[in-house]
Amino acid sequence: MTDTPPPSFSLRPMDRLVEIMATLRNPNGGCPWDVEQTFATIAPHTIEEAYEVADAIEQNDMDSLKDELGDLLFQSVFHAQIAKELNEFSFDDVVNGVIDKMIRRHPHVFGDQSIKTADEQTASWEDIKATERATKPGAADESALAGVTSGLPALIRAEKLQKRAARVGFDWPEVVSVFDKLREETAELQVEIDTDGGEARLTDELGDLLFVCVNLARKLNIDAETALRVANSKFETRFRHMEGALKGTGRELKGMELDAMEGAWQATKKALAEQK
Repeated sequence: MTDTPPPSFSLRPMDRLVEIMATLRNPNGGCPWDVEQTFATIAPHTIEEAYEVADAIEQNDMDSLKDELGDLLFQSVFHAQIAKELNEFSFDDVVNGVIDKMIRRHPHVFGDQSIKTADEQTASWEDIKATERATKPGAADESALAGVTSGLPALIRAEKLQKRAARVGFDWPEVVSVFDKLREETAELQVEIDTDGGEARLTDELGDLLFVCVNLARKLNIDAETALRVANSKFETRFRHMEGALKGTGRELKGMELDAMEGAWQATKKALAEQK
């Protein structure tokens, strides 16, 4: 027997979820795994759940999206419960904080400011965020790049850094300039490859090339992370199809000559294109 009471079924769903989380974290009868978790150990799961939400959206799977949004919400509740136990803040504080933030960042909706386009709203949003950062206690970083979290996925962080720099005019005026830079960085990488510049130099030049690719995506109003996810999915679909087609003829990729692989790849691309 334990002294952990069962969650109430008379509460609203959100209140029930918060109560369930508290029950799971109760040292007296709760779940041993949940009890031993910390902010640090839960953080990777939070990131994973966010990506699973993105995957469900990409697959246009509404049942999965409903499930994954629930899992992501649960992560917020989990972190808030740990904070409550540390007397830092509660889930209600989290909710009230985001309510205040949304009202503050939408003065054209909840105030008397006039904003007519999405671009104007984006500029206003960034201005308000900059003001918020500047007024935070201990805020000393006055850079235009302040507040761009270092823990973001590299493609997303590159885009955010570039957008911040562009807001103060540090940006190419047109796409053709980015293509010129892309060719320049490709040539510099080729030099390092040809001269065996070593891993550090190759990493540096490849990083520059990837950074410019993100800039190209930004200038084209395309999300680089989404574009790469689409490319990953396309490659996986084609590769699996090619494996299946080869297996149907008693062959497999392992041990094939490169020319034969290329032929199988092109056949796969053609077959999938004809299915559309």
